[in-house]
Amino acid sequence: MTAAPCPICRKPSSKDFSPFCSRRCADVDLQRWFSGTYVVPGKPENDEDNPGGDEEEG
Repeated sequence: MTAAPCPICRKPSSKDFSPFCSRRCADVDLQRWFSGTYVVPGKPENDEDNPGGDEEEG
């Protein structure tokens, strides 16, 4: 069974930098998270329907 290719450059991955092939590709991936290129979908922090947060008015 072969290892999955590097998700950044598609070269064979390295066990030292798994799942990446090198430190460079791991750093590219990390920079993409820091810059907001990658995001995890979820509920927006500022809900326009309820500007007061989680507390309901009533």
